[in-house]
Amino acid sequence: MKKLSKISTALLLSVAFSGSATAQGSHSHAVYQPQENVVKQQRTQVDGYYRMMLGDYEVTALYDGYLSIGAPVYQEFTKLSKQELDDLISGQFRPMLSDGGVQTAVTGYLINTGKNLVLLDAGSGDVFDDKVGKLTQSLMKSGYRPEQVDIIIPTHLHFDHFSGVTRNGKMEFPNATVYIANQEKAFWLDTPIDKMPEHTQKYAQWTRDAVAPYARAGRVKYYDLGDEIIPNFKSVATTGHTPGHSSVEVSSRGETLFVWGDLLHNHALQLPEPDVAAEFDVDAQGARKARLAMLPELAKRKVWIAGAHLPFPGLGHLRQEKKGFSWIPVEYTPLEY
Repeated sequence: MKKLSKISTALLLSVAFSGSATAQGSHSHAVYQPQENVVKQQRTQVDGYYRMMLGDYEVTALYDGYLSIGAPVYQEFTKLSKQELDDLISGQFRPMLSDGGVQTAVTGYLINTGKNLVLLDAGSGDVFDDKVGKLTQSLMKSGYRPEQVDIIIPTHLHFDHFSGVTRNGKMEFPNATVYIANQEKAFWLDTPIDKMPEHTQKYAQWTRDAVAPYARAGRVKYYDLGDEIIPNFKSVATTGHTPGHSSVEVSSRGETLFVWGDLLHNHALQLPEPDVAAEFDVDAQGARKARLAMLPELAKRKVWIAGAHLPFPGLGHLRQEKKGFSWIPVEYTPLEY
């Protein structure tokens, strides 16, 4: 009987503790309803610039806006299917737009050497839609004024890199001299427009309209690919995207920034799969060759990179992986002078 009593007591205690645990585990309460504190959402973004130091040079990334560039732009120039392209894009969580394209940043780079204020790529100006054309606004928000810029070096003459030098037909940077590669000049400025492919003619006219006021003012100089354009700013031939496409290697006190222009347009696609080219490459095979040559070198050298269409601010480093490459973006860093 004692044994039975002990068993009964144990069972009762077991049930009691089990019930207590269950009650604690499943305990619920009414959702807290805090007193309302209605504050208007700001729905504004920080100003479109980011700053870092490169040796003694101050580098400011200037946001011009964004373009919509989707997978179909690349589909004819790769062995990958559209689904595979879409999977690569979504795998990097690239922001998709309502038209099905990928939000693709447009960025220029302002470099204060202490002796000159140099603009590498000038944005879109007023020739395209209102999603771009904000580079001058970003420049002024960053503390500079357009008239302080004295040197402009476009990596190439596509509108999103060059048309921003003018607005309403006038020089946007009235004290600047523009430096253009001879090979780029030969294609965009010297070739009769009616001899160019039809889809290129509009863009060639935009280029000529942009350069015209600087040419009239005697503010255009030309260089050959591979030249040192100005001290510590060296041209690096990366032709293919355009016939005179020139990346620019900037050096200061042992540090290097490689401003690659349109060496690639979509890091989610073209870093893991550098073979992928785009329909707006003048020479897709040449663009592919330039990319395959430059990416391993840049990763090995561990230099800073500035990419016009990388996620803003487009500054960071390249790392070689077992297959392709990955992008390591800059870490926000306060500047101390």
